[in-house]
Amino acid sequence: MIQRLYIAVMLLASVGVTAQTRSFTVEEAVTFALDSNYTAINSRRDIAKAIKQKWETTASGLPQVSASLDYNYQIKQPTQLIPAEFTGGEPGTFIPVVFGTQQNATATATLSQLIFDGSYLVGLQAAKTFLDYSKNANEKTQLEVRKGVINAYGGVLLAQESVAILDRNIANLEDNLKETKLIFENGFAEEEDVEQLQITYLSLQNQRANAKRMVVIAKQMFNLAIGVGVDEETVLKDSLESLAVPALGLLNDTVNIEQNVDYKIVNNLNEQRALELKLEKSKALPTLGAFINVGTFAGRNEFNFFDSDEKWFAQSITGFQLNIPIFSSGMRNARTAQAEIALDQAATQREETEQQIKLAYASAKSDHELAIDNYNTALKNIKLAERIENKNQVKFREGLSTSFDLRQAQTQLYQVQQELIQAMLQIVTTKAELETILNVPNYTNN
Repeated sequence: MIQRLYIAVMLLASVGVTAQTRSFTVEEAVTFALDSNYTAINSRRDIAKAIKQKWETTASGLPQVSASLDYNYQIKQPTQLIPAEFTGGEPGTFIPVVFGTQQNATATATLSQLIFDGSYLVGLQAAKTFLDYSKNANEKTQLEVRKGVINAYGGVLLAQESVAILDRNIANLEDNLKETKLIFENGFAEEEDVEQLQITYLSLQNQRANAKRMVVIAKQMFNLAIGVGVDEETVLKDSLESLAVPALGLLNDTVNIEQNVDYKIVNNLNEQRALELKLEKSKALPTLGAFINVGTFAGRNEFNFFDSDEKWFAQSITGFQLNIPIFSSGMRNARTAQAEIALDQAATQREETEQQIKLAYASAKSDHELAIDNYNTALKNIKLAERIENKNQVKFREGLSTSFDLRQAQTQLYQVQQELIQAMLQIVTTKAELETILNVPNYTNN
């Protein structure tokens, strides 16, 4: 019975672990992150806020209805003095009189409608522009999230590949070390030969331990990028080699300024500044509104307002309100001038952004070309380094080469191996940067 219970608990535990494990290709990770990344979630909320803000601006020009209920209890009613001759009294004297009731209640409802306000019309346009800005900002966030996920994905693959390479190198070195120790014990090698290999072996052991720690950290960074808990288990299905495919088509492309998301955002800024100028000019126009007020009033000396036998007295009023700005001592002109300057600044910023985009594309293109060159060079170098290391292995076994020469050849091979995977990662990251600048996030899929 205990054994069955133990087996059941272990099965449940294994199911729990499996349920928490997620596996991703790079595109699956991007798709997941666009839905779950913390920044992406808040970016979508910004769009929702902008939609509500647009309706808020629209509703301010639609009919508004409000109601109020006032109740007053006069603890001590005020006394008024009236001339005594009104009641036949002696002239020059006054009689104290209390007017009104001790308790009063008033219920009113007011309907108001804006008929004309230039700033309201501008506000409607500004709300639409702000919504467009929020959408463009969300597009930029999605591009940045995608690039961040790709970079984090590549970082994990680099760390894992580093561990795999070190494992292979350590396994080969262990064989060399055992063989050299055996030769030394038989008197056919010097002790320094063993010590040189031990130095390399210990160095590789430290590098592997650090590489394993980097795998954990890289996975935590990847988890944070896609929007899951940093300690959650994730599995990457793509390899670094499969992702390191040069984007040669992007190198022959020309940057479309209007498609770049930063240019879209700076255009939104220009539209906003133009509307702010229109707003300041509209403040010189008159505004017109209308209202109607309906209410009822009751006065009591006792609290019997809900008594149906007692009367309430209706009241109503309607009218228009016209405001005409006449003279502001130059204040409106100063505000209009400030808005014109801000519009000129936005236009200059747009020109600067256009040049920055061109420079960013040229820089990213150069970085990607360099990454491709480094990768091709590393492919050639690793073959050369492997041949050199193999030759030194043979020479060392035959006593034609020293352990120091062998260690140099091994160190050179290890360095070239790292250069190769670094070049592969550089291709991945620079390609993601190009795709972001050109705003072609689906280029990799195609």
